[in-house]
Amino acid sequence: MSYPKIGQSDHHPLAVVVESVAAPLLMSHPAPVCLEVDIDMDVRLPVDSPSLCQVLDSLVRQALAQMPDGGELTITACESATGVEIELADTGPDVAARPCRLPMIAAAMSADIKWQNCPQGGGAVTVNIPFYRRTIRRAA
Repeated sequence: MSYPKIGQSDHHPLAVVVESVAAPLLMSHPAPVCLEVDIDMDVRLPVDSPSLCQVLDSLVRQALAQMPDGGELTITACESATGVEIELADTGPDVAARPCRLPMIAAAMSADIKWQNCPQGGGAVTVNIPFYRRTIRRAA
């Protein structure tokens, strides 16, 4: 899968990355899906773009598979002291009625993923991604 060219650095707003990954998937979905992205433009990428794009791609595809006749997909995110929490909520069936697959790249990112039912119906997946720590080497 090739992802939109948004660069390799962590200087892109998360909202831009989310929309860049989700929009083409929604446009190719056979039924109409309303996308709402509620992410402050100050929230930055906690990891490199390609890894995050893979996780988002997998989770958006899972949500769309649960809405074959269309629906709504809401993606929110916020920063915490240790990383970024991203939630994808859809109007598909309860999580007990769907396969919840963990994207393999999420383990490499030390991401914590939890699925739950939404109070108004549908399902949600929350991804907690710790901030990427760069190793700083000092010369002797």
